Amino acid sequence: MTLLLIPFLFTLLTFFFVRVRVANICVPKLSLQHKIMLRMTLPLLIILVLSLCCSCTSRSQSDNPVDARQTTIAFGSCAHEYEPVPAFRAIVDSNPDIFVWLGDMVYGDTHDMSVLKKKYDQLKNKPEYQKLINAMPVIGVWDDHDYGINDGGKNYSKKDESKQLALEFLDVPDTDPRFGYDGLYSSYDMISNEKLIKIILLDTRYFRDTLDPDNETGNKYLPNKSGDILGEEQWKWLEKELTDSADLYIIGSGIQFVAKDHGYEKWANFPAAIARMIELINQANSKPLLFISGDRHIAEVSQMDVTGLSYPLFDFTSSGLTHTWKRYYNEPNKYRVGKLIVKKNFGLIKIEWEGNNAKVNFEVRGINGEVYLKVSHKY
Repeated sequence: MTLLLIPFLFTLLTFFFVRVRVANICVPKLSLQHKIMLRMTLPLLIILVLSLCCSCTSRSQSDNPVDARQTTIAFGSCAHEYEPVPAFRAIVDSNPDIFVWLGDMVYGDTHDMSVLKKKYDQLKNKPEYQKLINAMPVIGVWDDHDYGINDGGKNYSKKDESKQLALEFLDVPDTDPRFGYDGLYSSYDMISNEKLIKIILLDTRYFRDTLDPDNETGNKYLPNKSGDILGEEQWKWLEKELTDSADLYIIGSGIQFVAKDHGYEKWANFPAAIARMIELINQANSKPLLFISGDRHIAEVSQMDVTGLSYPLFDFTSSGLTHTWKRYYNEPNKYRVGKLIVKKNFGLIKIEWEGNNAKVNFEVRGINGEVYLKVSHKY
């Protein structure tokens, strides 16, 4: 039996370790969700075959062995298309299961779609980006600059044309549901150790109401107390996504959800929207949920307690693949855990399962892979 399995095992090992990625080469007719699941399942299949090969000579030391496989999610935001992006190489070297764009993939800032396309092409043709998209699945959503206008909202006149270019840049197949509805929001399922991780990417631009400038204080905008960010259709969709049977939810938002003390774009500029989100999280599901965000040209981890939740609500911000603030400023954030990072960075989320409980490690990494910040939480 063992000898019969060796050729099959050799084929699987060759396929996996030469890094021919399922998501980009081998099964182009599958959806991205299925490709991600297949890629994550392949190592487990190899382990199963190895176990069968060794079963005639050894037995497990435990009746209930723990599968120590770790799920790693990389994410980042804010890349000048005209600059080198060494962070892409560092991301590949960290060997994540997926990379998530959280906006400002390029700095379009235009109503001319030919200009925006050229900028997308400029970034996509970089050797370091080609290496990244050939090494792992890449998903994403926009923020303001790749949407087309700085701090833009629902009144941007080219948002539908811009959406087509974003989908093209992300290599989204024309069968994807996003071609059939307004906005760029989407979700993706990942299976790890028989646990379902759901990544939800919110569109905080297409439907977002207007913000008026604040000429009285040091803040950039006045709060829009009755305004909305997501739009009713996206809210209904999100409610359905959160009542799914996932074991861990990760919500990606271009703008920060938890941090409130700074005067720039944030969910807190829309008090009704942030209250609705917290109510929805409370009502929808008891499973752990966390946010990831970009936009700010810094990196930090924010944590707040929410009435009704049995766990703290985290927002892991990673922003600045090619640029950050010109000088360090200790911006206030009463919810910050650890230090503020004002260096070029990307984020890593490492998830390990201990029974039904997830241990999540948040790591801020530099463009050469160095660890600037690490925060851990066990749910």
